[in-house]
Amino acid sequence: MKENFDSALAAVLHHEGGYVNHPKDPGGMTNLGVTKRVWEEWLGRDVTEQEMRGLTPEKVGPMYKAKYWDKVRGDDLPAGVDYAVFDAAINSGPGRAAKWLQECVGAVPDGAIGPGTLGKVAEADPAELLSKYQARRLAFMQSLPTWDTFGKGWGRRVTEVASAAQQMLA
Repeated sequence: MKENFDSALAAVLHHEGGYVNHPKDPGGMTNLGVTKRVWEEWLGRDVTEQEMRGLTPEKVGPMYKAKYWDKVRGDDLPAGVDYAVFDAAINSGPGRAAKWLQECVGAVPDGAIGPGTLGKVAEADPAELLSKYQARRLAFMQSLPTWDTFGKGWGRRVTEVASAAQQMLA
């Protein structure tokens, strides 16, 4: 839903937190959920640790909109579903997030949300879709080799995203 980006971004940033560089995190140096690699791709140049530590919501917002929200067609999804798919795109990639949505509505899971997928999303009960989607997302996370290290936080995030997304449906 077009007017949901700002609130969805605020919710994502709440979960992502600040600067981290956990040795077991394959993403490496990260701030506000943005990995060094992704930020360098966005800027088209190498960045320093100091630059990574200096990221702000205002700096990363346009990147989140272009690389994640727009890729999963957030403006075209129902309120709540938009946030859940956006959050999943950030954690697991927009292609995977799109495929999960497509699987949940019975569309061809090609990773590109188009008119066919959007039509099936519009026909779906949003509450049921959210429930299926979050279950699919959690099952994927539980299959990752880093689940033992990060699973407690990931599970909490999926639960909190599901709750917030359900509230957005109202």
